[in-house]
Amino acid sequence: MVLLEFSMSPLGQGESVGAYVARSLEIVEQSGLDYRLHAMGTILEGEWKDVLAVVTNCYEAMRADCPRISCSIKIDVREGASGRLASKVQSVEKRLGRQLKTG
Repeated sequence: MVLLEFSMSPLGQGESVGAYVARSLEIVEQSGLDYRLHAMGTILEGEWKDVLAVVTNCYEAMRADCPRISCSIKIDVREGASGRLASKVQSVEKRLGRQLKTG
């Protein structure tokens, strides 16, 4: 299973990019993949081809009206493991003995 964190922003479209993030999140939600939105990006969990397809779809939607796009992607693959969006955080919380601020 793959965890893929990405942040995609148009360049030259003004200071606020919330409308573009909202458009991408519609694509993320329609994918059916588990995800977490945070202040600096979105984390997806799924199979390789599925998470990359979401990023590609977000890019295609953004490029329709944005001639320049910046995208950062970080990928963590762990075969045979699922539910890692929650379990990775829970593992740290268990070691600390308390809940952390998330999402």
